[in-house]
Formats: sequence, structure tokens, C-alpha cells
Amino acid sequence: MIDLRSDTVTRPTVTMKEVMMEAEVGDDVFGEDVTINTLEKKAANYFGMEAGLFCPSGTMTNQIAIKLHSGPLTEVICDQKSHVYLYEGGGIAYNSMASVRLLDGDRGRITAEMIADNINNPDDIHAPVSKLVSLENTMNKGGGCFYDFQEIEKISKLCKEKGLKLHLDGARLFNALVASKDNAEKYGEHFNTISICLSKGLGCPVGSVLLGSVEDIKKARRIRKVLGGGMRQAGFLAAAGIYALDNHIERLSEDHERAKKLAYALQDKSYVEKVLPVDTNIVIFTLSDKMLAADFVNKLKESGILAVTFGKHDVRFVTHLDFNDQQLEKCIEIISKL
Repeated sequence: MIDLRSDTVTRPTVTMKEVMMEAEVGDDVFGEDVTINTLEKKAANYFGMEAGLFCPSGTMTNQIAIKLHSGPLTEVICDQKSHVYLYEGGGIAYNSMASVRLLDGDRGRITAEMIADNINNPDDIHAPVSKLVSLENTMNKGGGCFYDFQEIEKISKLCKEKGLKLHLDGARLFNALVASKDNAEKYGEHFNTISICLSKGLGCPVGSVLLGSVEDIKKARRIRKVLGGGMRQAGFLAAAGIYALDNHIERLSEDHERAKKLAYALQDKSYVEKVLPVDTNIVIFTLSDKMLAADFVNKLKESGILAVTFGKHDVRFVTHLDFNDQQLEKCIEIISKL
């Protein structure tokens, strides 16, 4: 089967597995896992931040950050397509007891002007206190689009002026960096916390890292413990992250090119109404009204392609480390015959 359901389906490469098996490990709750400590420092330095915290998942890093910056009687501002709102099990309400202000951005990208119009008056006892702005880059539901860094700078300036914290769900941030050529260290200047995922485009089996100040990461470590995320000899997993940061970032451009070719193959098909612009490794397309996404995904499966529905008539493909040029050609051939 050609698996285009997500970039989370990748398996460790042979070399990555060798590196994992050779990792030096210790008890991470005691701060004694040398490999985890190295990964956390390496990831923090990459983005010009002070410290990092290795966690099992991006949902955990996001939820820790939200709990760190918000709480009862406060509000989180994000786009209505945000992963932290749609795909994390209602965690904002459950973990942080915070309200959410949903904005309708451009394919999930919100602006400083939109945020400014939705910050509550802190003296109005009828409204929750605006505390946190959460951005997503790249935007999953927006077809892998990414932010113009100048807009991030505007949002950061606004948050500082208004006393709001700024978090980045950077699950696919490396895809954005490769496509935009932005400086990774600049991100650390504008966000209080950044969540990066190692098990998507970078091809690791497990793990995300939360980045922030020494003070914030110290508090985050306590929250991780409460959420059950304290790990012991997890350096085997962290070793994969170190290898990926050293070897799997620049190759993301290959995934982007293959995604563009898939989109081009879909554009002139009678069963496709539209294809969202492809900026990175995600292809989202809308089927004609006569075809349901669930039925189309089943047809794809019968032909040897795995995909996911992304709405009543929407389907998503995601290219990744384990999707090669031969599979791309086969995929295009199947699409042309449907």
C-alpha cells in the first residue's frame, strides 16, 4: 500500500535505528539521560531559545504550553482550524479550564489586526481575560500553508504590548523553514514557547520538544510529570531526534516537490472540484458534490493508496520520508484511471 494518510506513518531508517541502539541512556525524571539532555539543548539552540523539554507527543507539548500560559477564567486566541482546538481532544478545556476565541484566518493563518480586534477588555468582568495567542505553522487544515515572517513579527509585537503570551504549534515548522528559507533562530525572539514535532517530516518514531525560557521549561517539566509524561530511559528515542535534526531537515524539499506533482495530477480530473495551493507537503482537494470523501478514500484503498477524509467532500494526501518517486508515479497513474 502507498500510505499518504500522514507523515506520521514513517518508520526509522536503518541508520537511525543503529544510532538509537547505541544511545547512552539514564533516568530522565532525575535529569540523568545524557541523550535526552543533548536533544533538548540542540533543539533549543536551533531556534535560539534557552531550554527544551522532550515529550511523547505534539499534543502533550502544546497542552503543556497552553496550561503554562493560561488557566481558569482566561482565554486562548487561535484560528478555528487550529490543531490545538480541533484535534487535541478538548484539551484546552480539560487541562487548562480556559475559554477559546476562534478566528477565521486565511487558510488558518491569523493576523495581528484580527487578534487586536479580539482581545478582551481586562476590566470587563463579563469576559474571560485574554492571555494567550496560539499560531500553527505550517497550518494542517490550510493545506500546509505557512506564515509570512513579517506577520509573525507584527503579532509578536502586539502580544508584548498587550501582555499576552505567544505559543507556536510548530508540528511541521521544519517544512515551513525549508520552504520559506526563514532563519530558525529568529523564531526564538518572538515566541514564548514553541512545540516542534520529530515524528512527522523528520521521520522519528516518537517525540516532540517544547522550547522556551529556562523558567518556563522548569514549570513545564512539572506539568509534564502531572500529565504522566515523565520518562525514564527514553534516550533511545531522543537519539532518533538528534539524528533527524542533523540529517532529515533539508530533504523535506523532496516531499514538497512530490506534493506539488500530486496536486498537478489532480487538477484536471473530472471528479476534483478544486485543489488548495500546495506550499509544503500537504495536498487537500475537494471532490465534486456527487462524490463523498469517504467513498473516494475507499476507492483509493481498493487501488492501493491510503488517504484520509478531511471533510464531507475533502481528501488529504501527505508526502513524507517513506514516499518515493516510484510510488509517486504509481499514485499519479492510479489517479488518472479513477
